[in-house]
Amino acid sequence: MKIVVFGGSGMVGQGALRECLLDPEVREVVTVGRSPLDVASPKLRHVVRADFADLTPIAGELADADACFYCVGVTSAGLSEAEYTPVTHDYALEAARVVGGTYVYVSGEGADAGSKTMWARVKGRTENELLALDRPVFVVRPGFIQPRHGITSRTRIYRYVYSWSSWLFPVLARVAPKHVTSTEQLGRALVALAKGARPATRVLRSDEINRLAA
Repeated sequence: MKIVVFGGSGMVGQGALRECLLDPEVREVVTVGRSPLDVASPKLRHVVRADFADLTPIAGELADADACFYCVGVTSAGLSEAEYTPVTHDYALEAARVVGGTYVYVSGEGADAGSKTMWARVKGRTENELLALDRPVFVVRPGFIQPRHGITSRTRIYRYVYSWSSWLFPVLARVAPKHVTSTEQLGRALVALAKGARPATRVLRSDEINRLAA
């Protein structure tokens, strides 16, 4: 399989990329980002693109993909809806336009197009538009994500939160399993979808992500 990963430098993207490179059925992984990644593998190729609003110039390098993982994320803190929408909505739709195969959009727990909360509303609207496309599309809504295998978030406040709360993961996994997953499980679930897994629902929460990754 050939898999295209947007956002390979982020915490979720790192997890997805790791599992892609480990899976023997994945023959090629193409990452798209604004700068090269500090990761090397015979089956990994980086495509640098500054303008995610128009991916036409690199469409040829993304052709014949079996799956596309959109893992690009940005914190909504301090951003207006107009500032938050391009990365969360516009670029995700552009990636779906250019890259074929199974499309997986990494959203978040609480996404809802009718929400009064800005980030949830934008993510929810993006989910709805992607799911309306005539192709295999899945949305994953992870809750609390445990970073594993040395993976860290690029966002400073998130790094602090994950570092401070690391002791909580075993507790949360027992008392709130529907809301907890890990970068490893999330990456495995994305690869499973790329390989043809078709769960009963196209919108997967943490417990469904974990079942798919098992």
